[in-house]
Amino acid sequence: MADQTHVLFVEDDDVIREATQLALERDGFAVTAMPDGLSGLEAFRTNRPDIALLDVMVPGLDGVSLCRRIRDESTVPVIMLSARADSIDVVLGLEAGADDYVTKPFDGAVLVARIRAVLRRFGHASGGDRADEADTAASGGVLTFGDLEVDTEGMEVRRAGQPVALTPTEMRLLLEFSSAPGTVLSRDKLLERVWDYGWGGDTRVVDVHVQRLRTKIGQDRIETVRGFGYKLKA
Repeated sequence: MADQTHVLFVEDDDVIREATQLALERDGFAVTAMPDGLSGLEAFRTNRPDIALLDVMVPGLDGVSLCRRIRDESTVPVIMLSARADSIDVVLGLEAGADDYVTKPFDGAVLVARIRAVLRRFGHASGGDRADEADTAASGGVLTFGDLEVDTEGMEVRRAGQPVALTPTEMRLLLEFSSAPGTVLSRDKLLERVWDYGWGGDTRVVDVHVQRLRTKIGQDRIETVRGFGYKLKA
């Protein structure tokens, strides 16, 4: 297991849980599968997985609450699984700190692709593959935008001299903005560059993460350009 990417999978449906575990293991992942949120939280604390797949509707401790508990303790990547693409649970999961979501029923190959895309962003091995380093940062040094300082080499952020704790996805999003201050970046471009989507994706992922980032670096630091996207105020 030491050389494998370790996945925590929390799903209460026995058939889905067992079939998905087998599929992930065939692709080279080590999987710990749990049927409810409380056992999932215990498994997370015991095993410290590389990534967590959390179904929204699990008993004991629902997936959104479990995501919040995990995020309180760790920046490990989290993918939520939801039965409905239009469900408010998707947004709640992202607001709780999830990095992405997949709608059920899902194709095994699509799920693996999404897992690997997230892991590449976080610098983990993925089923035997090694991640490339992030290429979104500026050439180096500390970038300053008002009271905001972004250290693109040390991967640290300060606001008014105080450290700002960002998840890796939030950090990559900020690096995208800070590499082109004043330039409008479309949601599709951000999905491609930050989430590594080589296909169409749900722009709610971008919108929720921008909102989360705003609460940490200042609500007026990232401007919405209606109909086009977002830009970082220079």
